[in-house]
Order: sequence, then structure tokens, then C-alpha cells
Amino acid sequence: MIGAGVAGSASAIALRRIGAEVTVYEAYPDPAGPVGAFLSLAVNGLRALDSLGCLEAVRAVGFEVDRQLMWSGRGRRLGDVPRGRAADDPLRSVTLRRADLVAALRAEAVRRGARIVVDERLGGPDGGAGPADEAVAGADLVVGADGLRSTVRRMLDPAGPQPAYAGLYGVAGVARAVPEAGPGRTFNMTFGRRGAFAHLPAPDGTVWWSAQIADPVAPAEIKLGAEELAELFAAEEVPRRILGATERIDAATLFHVLPPVPRRQDGRCVLVGDAAHPVGAGQGASIALEDAIALARALRAEPDRPTALAAFDRERADRAGKLARTAATNRSAKTAGPLASLVREAVMPLVFTRVYSRSTDWLYDYRPGALPQ
Repeated sequence: MIGAGVAGSASAIALRRIGAEVTVYEAYPDPAGPVGAFLSLAVNGLRALDSLGCLEAVRAVGFEVDRQLMWSGRGRRLGDVPRGRAADDPLRSVTLRRADLVAALRAEAVRRGARIVVDERLGGPDGGAGPADEAVAGADLVVGADGLRSTVRRMLDPAGPQPAYAGLYGVAGVARAVPEAGPGRTFNMTFGRRGAFAHLPAPDGTVWWSAQIADPVAPAEIKLGAEELAELFAAEEVPRRILGATERIDAATLFHVLPPVPRRQDGRCVLVGDAAHPVGAGQGASIALEDAIALARALRAEPDRPTALAAFDRERADRAGKLARTAATNRSAKTAGPLASLVREAVMPLVFTRVYSRSTDWLYDYRPGALPQ
């Protein structure tokens, strides 16, 4: 296994559940460290966690969110839908810090008997062969769970597609409670003039927020603080007030897109998670969890490894591709110009809530299946 983030740790658990010997090589000293900010798991991701045996551990370090509200920059409500679930689903979406999710998954992987080796990357420290390269050369199965800039993906197809800037960059942080943030257990998305602003009140009284700024040119470095962000969202009252109460900034990142990857497995190596299909739309972690279970089930059902990997690839490609198209639509909404924004404000209240169920039930109704105990 290459990569001990969400996809790698989940795959390690799933493969141990079917009896495989698993060693995970991670490039960073602490893959559960403070990388990124918060993320949300929709109910399809929670069902995958349940199959892995980690649902309660993850719930314990996050909090449930019931509703998702969509707002115009002028404060007009554009939509009100269940957050990450069908309306009649008893499960509730869970929001938590990425580091806490990775830590919970890693702990379960180790408890199940996986070996995790940190601070080891393919190519070694000077580009030569290191322990990870030797392990890859001798492994029966190599799982590339090493993210958007996957080294394993380049091994499979050196001429394959590369990530490109998506026209958005993001900054995330934590603010003090402000009355304008609204009630708890609610995720809010405001479509502003310069981008989108998400926030949700946390149980500890703080407000977790994420600003996604539209810019056709990728900044060389993201240096924006809360004051500069408040200026960018000066026309949107609620985001401006939350940014004005900010206590700390947790993450800043460029968003990227990746064209469809034509070669995701070769009979011995296989890609999972963002290495295979960075889907976006708030589903990156959930799809990685699904991948882990689907891979283990395919390998258990079919003794011939190349046949099993081909079956896994076919099963996951259609679902991930459909979600990637949804993510592209979401990105377009966040980078819309003034005219498109006016059209959205006029039309969205009339249609969004009505069509939401029809457009998302296929995603949230997914059942990953069971794994052996």
C-alpha cells in the first residue's frame, strides 16, 4: 500500500479483513497530522465505515449535521435540503477534521494487524530506490492510495493526465460564535460575488468555515488572512461577520481537476481514491472508503488477481465518473459571473429543493456490502 491517508488506511483495514498481509508506506512523518481542515461524510461514506468496523470511532470525533441551506450573497435562502442523505434516511452526515478521520482509520488498521511505515516515499530521499521501492517490486499487490499527485499512477501510465488548477482556491478556519451563523447541525453555503463561503456551527460554540475564491489564475502562494478574506466577501454580510470573528486559519489550498484516468490498474497495481478519480463535491473521503471495500470484496470473490482488479475497476468507474460530472457542475456554480449569479438567484429557489432528491438518491442509497470479521 502506498499512502496512509483516508484511502490507504481504509484499504489496509479492508484487505486485512480478507486475510491479506498489508504494509503501508507513507511519505509524510505523520499522515494524521494537521493537514487540511474539516470534511463531511455523507451517508454512503458512513455505511462504508460501518462495513470497515469504524463507524462509532469516527462518530465519536465528529458531529452530526441534519440540514444543508443554500444562500445568495444578499442573504436570500435558495434551498433547504437534507445534508448528505435522502430525506428518510436515519443516518446523519458527520463533519469532522480530516486529521481525526485519518487517525481513527490508522488506529483500526494497526489493530487489525497492518504495518504502517511513515516517512518513506517511492523514489527514496534522493530519487533512488528506497525501502518503499523494494517493497513495491516484491509485492503481490500494490495499491496506489497516494492522492491527486499519485506516484503509482505515473508508474502505471507515465504519459497519463496530470492535475490542473480548477479556477478556485480555498482557505479554511475557525471563528468565534456569531448570531448570524445560525443554528447548529446545519451546513450553510453562500454564493458570493468572488466565490462560495461554507460555514457550520460546531458543538463547542465555534464556527467552522471554508472560503472558496474564484480566480482564473492560480496564486503563487495563498497568503490571505481573515481581514483580506473579509474584504473579498464584503458584499456578503454573514460570511463577512464570521470572517471578522475568526480565531485561526487551518488550511489554504489550490483546487485541482484531473481528466479521466485511462489506466487505473494493470493486474498487479491498482489505484484507489483521489489517485484514481478525484471526485470533489464533498465526496472525496466517502468515495475512497467505498473503494476500499469494493477492492477487498472483488479480491475475495475472484482468486485470479488480474480478473479481480479488472472487475473492481469496472464497478467503480461509472460511479466515480458520474460524481465527477456532478462536481464539475458544482464548481461552475462557485465561479459563475454576475449574470449567471442573477439567474441562479431567480431560478434556484423554484427548482433546487424539488430536484435534489432525484439528482442525489443514486449517490446516497449506495450499499457497499459486508466484509468478513
